[in-house]
Amino acid sequence: MTNDLENTSAASVAVLGLGAMGQALAAAFLRAGHRTTVWNRSPGKGDDLVAQGARRADSAAEAVRAAELAVVCVVDHGAVRAVLDATADELPGRVLVNLTSDTPERARATAAWADERGIDHLDGSIMVPVPAIGGPDALVFYSGPRAAYDKHESALTALGGRPAYLGEEPGLAAVYDLALLDFFYSSMAGLVHAFALAGADGVPAASLAPYLDTIAAILPPIAAGTAEDIDAGRYPGAAANLAMMAAGAGHVLEAAEHRGLDVSTLRSVKEIADRAVARGHAADSWASTVEVVRG
Repeated sequence: MTNDLENTSAASVAVLGLGAMGQALAAAFLRAGHRTTVWNRSPGKGDDLVAQGARRADSAAEAVRAAELAVVCVVDHGAVRAVLDATADELPGRVLVNLTSDTPERARATAAWADERGIDHLDGSIMVPVPAIGGPDALVFYSGPRAAYDKHESALTALGGRPAYLGEEPGLAAVYDLALLDFFYSSMAGLVHAFALAGADGVPAASLAPYLDTIAAILPPIAAGTAEDIDAGRYPGAAANLAMMAAGAGHVLEAAEHRGLDVSTLRSVKEIADRAVARGHAADSWASTVEVVRG
């Protein structure tokens, strides 16, 4: 049987940073047959990867020298810059992919650093948890030079079945990342608050959970319709107007306050809706609150 690691046509890859996510990235490259070199700032990580066929480098620069594609996945921007400063002389002629989540501003700063040194650079954002890496539903955003992405698209597909190239502007992956996380964290806050509200009247969270599917199921079409309305600047509210929904939010707020729950998030939701109503959007849809959110 032929070992995938004998595939000499596959790109050679370096993975810099062996936290849980970095190890998952390296393992996915190995499974896809890529010659993979790994490096971590602190020793003691990567034994499993070496057992799978990875080569362990003694320095970040050594790892980069062994690869055509260098993938950085570390804890924060400061760690990224430390790695890049240590490998700056080795990176020209290779493609650098930074998969460390951060802000669009820092992604653009890293891109500018790379451009000044003649380094091909892509910024990326991983949108799935560690166990999903390499799977068919793993979504990873990329932004930066199209030529750099096209050169290693096949290798990057090893990380997941849903690579999404967004465009040349280097901050785009981070913009998409933060926008989706904005939705996720707000949703998680609402979920926990809903369980707390039900629990205040003795309803276990596990008893409420099965019925949340009704809400979850209507979100995809609502998201698509809301996006279309916001982009068009029109907010038809015939099916569900903002005045009605603001009143409903008020009922939830009143009940939560009466039960002594923290209502800081709910109060903000209600205040934004009320301000949009005051601006004349009572007959419009909830999408009209974007006018308030935009300030």
